[in-house]
Amino acid sequence: MFTGIITGVGRIAALHALGSSLDHGKRLHVETPPRYLDDVGLGDSIALNGACMTVTSVDLPRNQFTVDVSAESLARTTGLAATGHRINLEKALRANDRLGGHIVSGHVDGVGKVTRFERIGESWQLRVIAPLELGKYLTYKGSITVNGVSLTVNSITDSAEGCEFSINLIPHTVDHTSLGQLAAGCPVNLEIDTVARYVERMLSAGVRDTFKPTA
Repeated sequence: MFTGIITGVGRIAALHALGSSLDHGKRLHVETPPRYLDDVGLGDSIALNGACMTVTSVDLPRNQFTVDVSAESLARTTGLAATGHRINLEKALRANDRLGGHIVSGHVDGVGKVTRFERIGESWQLRVIAPLELGKYLTYKGSITVNGVSLTVNSITDSAEGCEFSINLIPHTVDHTSLGQLAAGCPVNLEIDTVARYVERMLSAGVRDTFKPTA
C-alpha cells in the first residue's frame, strides 16, 4: 500500500528482456538518488510511476535496484519500457507512517493522455483525459493518482471520448516529481481512489438490499 507521496525520482538505467517472445516481460534496472536504497531489501515493494513492483536485487554501490515486469503489466501501463526515462518512486507505506496523500494500491487502472500542461501564475495546470470507464470514479475535489502522485481533481468534463479532469500543481510537486517533464499528448498512469471503487461496487451490486447482518 502507498500514499501517492513521491519519495524520490529515479531513472531506468537498463532494460533486459526476460524471454524471446511477446509473452515475456522485462527486467528493469532503476537508478535512484544516493542512499535511497539504504532501507530497501529483497522482496520489498516500490511503486514505479504508480505501478507496484517487487525488488529482485539491490546494488547499493551503484544506487540501483531491479524489478521484473510482466508483459501484462507493460501492456497496461506507460513509462516503464524506455531507458533513460525518469520515473516517480515511492516505497511501500509502513504502519506508523503518515498518510500524507490518500490510500493508493499501486495497481494502475488505466492510461490517460495529457491534453494540456501550462503555467498559470506560480503554479501549473495539468489536464488529462481518462478512459471513459474511469469517469464515474472521478469527482470534484476527489483524489486521483497520476504517475504515482496523489493529486486533487479541480474540475471534470465528461464527453464521448472520456472524462477530462484538471489538476493544479504547485512548484514543489513539479520540482520533486517527474510530472514536470509532461507535455500535451503524453500518456500517464492513472489509479482511481480506492474508496470510490468500493462505493461503486456496493451500489452496482445492490449490497444494501442483500446484506443481512447476523446476530
